[in-house]
Amino acid sequence: MAKSLKPVKVGIIGCGNISSAYIKGMQRFPILQIIRTADLVQERAKAQAEAFGIPKFGTTEELLADKDIELVVNLTVPKAHADINKKILAAGKHLHVEKPWAISLKDGKEVVKTAKTKKLLCGCAPDTFMGGGLQSTRYYIEKGFIGKPVSATAFMMCPGHESWHPSPEFYYEVGGGPLFDMGPYYLTAMVSLIGTIKSVTAMANVTFPTRLITSQPKNGTVVKVETPTHITASLEFDNGALGTMIMSFDVQSHRLPCLEIYGTEGTISAPDPNTFGGPIRWQSKSMTQSTEMKIPHGYTENMRGIGPADMGYAIRTGRKHRASGELGCHVLEVMAGALESAKTGKRVDIASADVRPAPLPLGLVAGMLD
Repeated sequence: MAKSLKPVKVGIIGCGNISSAYIKGMQRFPILQIIRTADLVQERAKAQAEAFGIPKFGTTEELLADKDIELVVNLTVPKAHADINKKILAAGKHLHVEKPWAISLKDGKEVVKTAKTKKLLCGCAPDTFMGGGLQSTRYYIEKGFIGKPVSATAFMMCPGHESWHPSPEFYYEVGGGPLFDMGPYYLTAMVSLIGTIKSVTAMANVTFPTRLITSQPKNGTVVKVETPTHITASLEFDNGALGTMIMSFDVQSHRLPCLEIYGTEGTISAPDPNTFGGPIRWQSKSMTQSTEMKIPHGYTENMRGIGPADMGYAIRTGRKHRASGELGCHVLEVMAGALESAKTGKRVDIASADVRPAPLPLGLVAGMLD
């Protein structure tokens, strides 16, 4: 059935650093057909269109006016997400946006409400939780390899991006920082593996008030830091499990795991939530050391764009899609709650409903999701 579905025609707004990975990933799924690119800088839109054989390019306004486009993928910078998302919905098109869902919870909730009112689908990155590594981790957890999950740890710590990224300023703006930049990968993975989050308590610092860009082409530029760059958070899941998370751009090196889930019968070390593959390590309480596990699920290479593809199937079949706007808004609520908690010193309750996505089935043919 999946092979006979009519392709969903797609437009891309934002042709910056991440767009190539998205385009490559989406072009591997027959359910999607990218027909137009758009960017504030027309040269970038043209370059990506020519590089990937996309027939049209132009302005955002031209893309939104294109009646053939059903789904728009929004790859703009975080502070533009909500505004562009609202314009996409106003144009009557489904949307998928790069993380985070928005930089304010108010805007994020408004977009979800508007999509429901207009009966349009909305989705949000990351879609790495749909990769073979994290899907296989979920498979082992649900098969009882660690018993009942009771806690988790998540660590993303690095010295920042100003030494390698060509335009790293937005990482230090409101809506950036390690929490809003990398937190979505880790939080989305934990929601998929464990369940939705009930409350968050956090502390945060701005260790360095400015950052010096040493990468090209902006070497020597000084950036003012507008958002916390080291955040520690305690998470309470709806099922009673507890989590500890540190997101930092202030750590030079460390030896902590990216993501581990601890259960009543054992421990599983998940892959880096910013990747699609492995490795996975598991150790039960009867074992003296961990063992590397097989990865039964596919899509272990860089498959950014699998989320929009999953939405494409949802558009054509009416089923739910996994990287949903509701999931993205739940993660946004947790991140906003962490910053609020750090500011007030109080625990913040998370009001979101159950948004845990369904797992992918085993045995999928490459390029298919059903």
